[in-house]
Amino acid sequence: MNLLKAAATVSGFTMVSRITGLLRDTLLARTFGAGDAMDAFFVAFRIPNLLRRLFAEGAFSQAFVPLLGRIKSEQGDAAALDAIDAIALVLLWVLVAVSAIGVVGAPVLVYLLASGQSAATFDLTVLLTRVMFPYIACMSLVAMASGVLNTWRHFAVPAVTPVLLNVAMIGACLLLAPRMTPPILALGVGVMLGGLAQLAVQLPALARVGALPRLKLNAMGWRNFKAAWRHASTRNVLGNMAPALLGVGVAQISLLINTQIASHLGSGAVSWLSYADRLMEFPTALLGVALGTVLMPSLSKAAASKDAVQFNALLDWGLRLTCLLALPAAAALALLAQPLVAVLYLGGQFGLNDVAMTQRAVAAYALGLLGFSLVKILAPAFYAQQNVRTPVKIAVAVLLVVQAANWVCVPWLGHAGLAMSISVGALLNAGLLYAGLRRGGAAALYQPAKGWFKFAAQLLVGVAAMAGFLWWAAPQFNWLALQAQPWLRAGALLGICAAGAATYFAVLLLCGVRVRDFLRRA
Repeated sequence: MNLLKAAATVSGFTMVSRITGLLRDTLLARTFGAGDAMDAFFVAFRIPNLLRRLFAEGAFSQAFVPLLGRIKSEQGDAAALDAIDAIALVLLWVLVAVSAIGVVGAPVLVYLLASGQSAATFDLTVLLTRVMFPYIACMSLVAMASGVLNTWRHFAVPAVTPVLLNVAMIGACLLLAPRMTPPILALGVGVMLGGLAQLAVQLPALARVGALPRLKLNAMGWRNFKAAWRHASTRNVLGNMAPALLGVGVAQISLLINTQIASHLGSGAVSWLSYADRLMEFPTALLGVALGTVLMPSLSKAAASKDAVQFNALLDWGLRLTCLLALPAAAALALLAQPLVAVLYLGGQFGLNDVAMTQRAVAAYALGLLGFSLVKILAPAFYAQQNVRTPVKIAVAVLLVVQAANWVCVPWLGHAGLAMSISVGALLNAGLLYAGLRRGGAAALYQPAKGWFKFAAQLLVGVAAMAGFLWWAAPQFNWLALQAQPWLRAGALLGICAAGAATYFAVLLLCGVRVRDFLRRA
């Protein structure tokens, strides 16, 4: 398998998803702005998203994917399919119970996440939470399906399915919002429709590879549930989830605390941070998430076969490619914060003050982009080795640092201080994970290949050249005065981005960096 081609495939489909996501966010910003209604939606949507990251794409995926890869490699497809059946049955019943508890306990969950809301906004958030909470069930099953497909080296369908959520929310905003009271309720309906659509698309893909869980209505009773619960694979996943849950949970606790703080910073603060977070997640998903998705099965296989040479080579390739793309993306995000926010969001209910507040958060998030991306590569290296304790310890340390940074940054920078603290935490997280992989000298899990100092120097020259061009080009346009000419704004921004990228890669080419250096097969 050509890893660069696989990563490009995942990144390409992820780009389609992120582009439709930006179209969605543009529509939402101009339709609903950044006031109480959007604050309520973002908080309500954050609750199932928090649990999705905690359980589905977090602890569960970290425990499930390496285990499934190991079973498939050592025992064959039949044993892997048997494990899928048992785990799917347990997961399905657990999700039904969790969804019911979440709908009933929505007021408590909202209070824990955003107690600073006004009474009317709090009630609206509870209503939206109840509508959207079952989304966690859909996305947990999607996460399992994606893990199976990635283990079978089918990356396209999992990468493209998030597009369906964006399409559903866009359709809900355009078609349902004018017909519902309050209109923001339509977004909750759109989220649920998008979750169901993502799950529906995964099932035929699983059937094509012969890995569709064999769940029959007459085989889903208590006796079969107990047998599935006692299955060796289920017990292994649960055993590995416990420490992984602690590690992922620490990050989500930090997010919960930050959301709670933002809810006390006034109307719009939650929305400004959420809109900025969307822009930061665009390059993070294209770089770190795509590479991490492709690398995880290969790293797990190399670790299972104790092939240290292959393990090191895969990790080194992932880190170099991440640095190659994340460094210029971070510089561009910081220097083009105002143009990006103005082009995407300015108009309708999203005013000039919203642009100013959101761009501050974007610039703060940009400082941590390299850290966010590297963590997606470094953490799977530990999980592939069945080592979850080290990332957990690091996550606890990062949580303490982030909250300490909030004490300094929030009084100084307001809502942007929360973004700054998260960026500091991401860089620290990446640095400590790297140090953990390098611990042990010659016996370390990761031994960097030769040429890193030269490569870093080449990247810095390229980023400096690109940053110099963007620093000169961005002020040539008055982005806020062009609000009556959206296509002119968009064209100018695309032109500047294209010229900046061309400058960066041209300088790298002159410095001796070649595409063939990143071609790799696994």
